[in-house]
Amino acid sequence: MCGIVGLHLREPSLEPRLGELLTAMLGQVVERGPDSAGVAVYGDSRLSPPGRTVVSLLGTSKAEVEAALPGVRAYDADATTVAHTDAASVAAALPGARVIGTGEGFAVLKGTGNPAALAQSFGLAGVSGWQGVGHTRMATESAVAPEGAHPFSVGPGQCLVHNGSFANYATIRRELRAQGVEFDSENDSEVGARFVANQLERGADPEKALRLLCERFDGFYTLLVSTSDSFAVVRDAIACKPALVAETDAWVAMASEYRALDVLPGIGDARIFEPEPEEVYVWRR
Repeated sequence: MCGIVGLHLREPSLEPRLGELLTAMLGQVVERGPDSAGVAVYGDSRLSPPGRTVVSLLGTSKAEVEAALPGVRAYDADATTVAHTDAASVAAALPGARVIGTGEGFAVLKGTGNPAALAQSFGLAGVSGWQGVGHTRMATESAVAPEGAHPFSVGPGQCLVHNGSFANYATIRRELRAQGVEFDSENDSEVGARFVANQLERGADPEKALRLLCERFDGFYTLLVSTSDSFAVVRDAIACKPALVAETDAWVAMASEYRALDVLPGIGDARIFEPEPEEVYVWRR
C-alpha cells in the first residue's frame, strides 16, 4: 500500500502555488506510505533554472558538488542534492554520487522517514512550477532507503510512481539487462520505469509505452508517469489498487484517495472519475 499524488496545472496563475498544493496532497496520503517519500517537480526556477540541465543526486552534498565542480550551483534537500550541471560532469568529478533524475526544468527529491516531515525538509511548499508528482512508500520488496523511494526517474525529464507490485519484474529485468539496460536498485518499480523509458527512447509516445507495459507486466498496479510535456495514468486489468482523477479547466490531478484531491481549489466543480482497467489516460502541456 503506497500513496500517489500528481498535479498538472493548466492555469499559469496557479503555478506559484504548485508546491503548496502538492504538499497538501502529499499530507493526505502519509498513512499509505510512512517509510519514505519523493517528489518530481517541473518548472521551479530555483531548483531547475530555464534552459539549464539539472541533476538530482544521492550520496553527496551541496558542499561536495560545489568543491568538485567549481562554478556549479547546488542545493541540499534532505538526502537529495540538486546540481545545475550534467550527469557526465558529475560522474567524472563525483563517481560515488548516484543520479536519480536529470533533465531541463525538472528536479527529483527523495528521502526516508515521515513524508510530511520530508516535504518540509525539501522546502516543497515554496516550490513553483507547472507539474508535480509525489509518492509515499510502504516498502514490501526492497530496503527502506532513499534509492528505493519513488519517483523513479531513468530518462530525461521522465518519472514513474507506482502503487502495487509487479509479479514478473525479475524476468523483464533480465531481458532489459540483456539489451544493455543498467539498474540502480532491486525495486520492482524501477523495472517498470526502465521499461517505459526504453520504449520512449525507441520512439513510442507515453500512451503506447504504457499500453506495452500492460501487455508485458503481470501484477497489480496503479501508475502515474510524467514527462517534460505529459501526465499519464494507467491501472492493471483488475484495477484493485485505488486511483481517482479530477479534472477542471485549471488543472488535472490524480491521487490514491479522494481526500488528497479535496485540498485543491475548485474541487467542487471538478469532473471526478476512477480510471478504467488498462485504459491509458494522457494529458499534455
